[in-house]
Amino acid sequence: MSYTVENLEKSMAKLTITVSADEFEKAVVKSYNKNKNRISIQGFRRGKAPRKMIEKMYGPEIFYEDAVDFAIPDAYDEAAKACDLEIVSRPEIDIVDIGAGKDFVFSATVAVRPEVTLGQYKGIEVEKKEVKVVAADVNAEIERVREQNSRIVSVEDRAVEKDDTAVIDFEGFVDGEPFKGGKGTDYSLVIGSHSFIDNFEDQLIGKNKGDEVDVNVTFPEEYHEESLKGKPALFKVTIKEIKRKELPELNDEFADEVSEFETLKEYKASVKKTLTEKKKEEAERQKENEVIEKVVDLAMIELPEPMVDEQTRQMAQEFAIRIQQQGLSFEQYMQMTGMTMESMMAQMRPDAEKRIRTRLTLEAVADAENIEPSDSDIEEEINNLASMYQLDADNMKETMGDEEKKQISLDARVRKAIEFLAKNAKEVPAKDDGEDKE
Repeated sequence: MSYTVENLEKSMAKLTITVSADEFEKAVVKSYNKNKNRISIQGFRRGKAPRKMIEKMYGPEIFYEDAVDFAIPDAYDEAAKACDLEIVSRPEIDIVDIGAGKDFVFSATVAVRPEVTLGQYKGIEVEKKEVKVVAADVNAEIERVREQNSRIVSVEDRAVEKDDTAVIDFEGFVDGEPFKGGKGTDYSLVIGSHSFIDNFEDQLIGKNKGDEVDVNVTFPEEYHEESLKGKPALFKVTIKEIKRKELPELNDEFADEVSEFETLKEYKASVKKTLTEKKKEEAERQKENEVIEKVVDLAMIELPEPMVDEQTRQMAQEFAIRIQQQGLSFEQYMQMTGMTMESMMAQMRPDAEKRIRTRLTLEAVADAENIEPSDSDIEEEINNLASMYQLDADNMKETMGDEEKKQISLDARVRKAIEFLAKNAKEVPAKDDGEDKE
């Protein structure tokens, strides 16, 4: 195998790869052995016709299609590894020359890693974020914990109110006839959740356990079921049970149950401290994001289209995996949303381009500042990754291959570049919007 490289415009390159006649002959033999049982020649049992006889009858090119498929991958991989290019896309293959007894020549057009011209990246100005936790923040967090520790109790002495859960049987009718999917038994409906159409839930407020209620609603014009769009409907509803959420009393006993503290005062102080740390982390992430965005905007990069195509495909594959993990096939998701693969890829493309620009710019900063991760940086990256996927870090290190280790090292390097940019950013006071603040 031999190859030549031609650099093209817009970070593209063409590898012209030559497979020797002898090597291509081996690929043709493989193709013959694969296909001979499918070819009938009079006077020979199926699979027993000599190759020369088949080629004489059908032409030598009868075996070229599979021979090409056998020859190209290994030859391309060898050339891609040997050449000095950092290839970032799938190759676009074209046959240049093919024939009996001849060298097989093909070209592979690929996108290569584009050059990055950095603009300003040190001393980037960002607004200083105020980190302040007030009583309302603490109270909201404690209310959230109270909600988590609430219990549902039955109500016997009053009618349905907003935020109650009504356990109901129902059946819906349109034009006096029941419709498919309009019937339910022992359905728990949170009043005020707006999970049912129109003002269905509102019409249950004030009703008592055991009441039979006629609920009149109108289906929306954009309803997913064509036959029900815009139609008035009557639901016959029986209220079987009323439940309400009971929050624990806010006292020392509550604090003792939900935390390591014995008093409510201590618990509130702890919540304030935790929220303050959380807001500091959020402010730091926001600062990092703002610095990165400005540095990327100031950098000059001409992205090759195939590189963006590749990133978009990868993002679509990742999304499909997440959908399947939620118990829904990708095909079902497409049907439910009315999307096509083409429309999804078009929707994802701007994010794919942004992701590439960001990564390339951060790597260029790391290059410019000679940033390299230490062993502890890589260790931290592994631990963060293990924590994200709920894996054991030691087991993860043992099972990682060379490519995975290399990627983690690159990710750690990028993380250090982000830290560098944030550290060298210039925080300025927030701009006064001219309004009086209380």
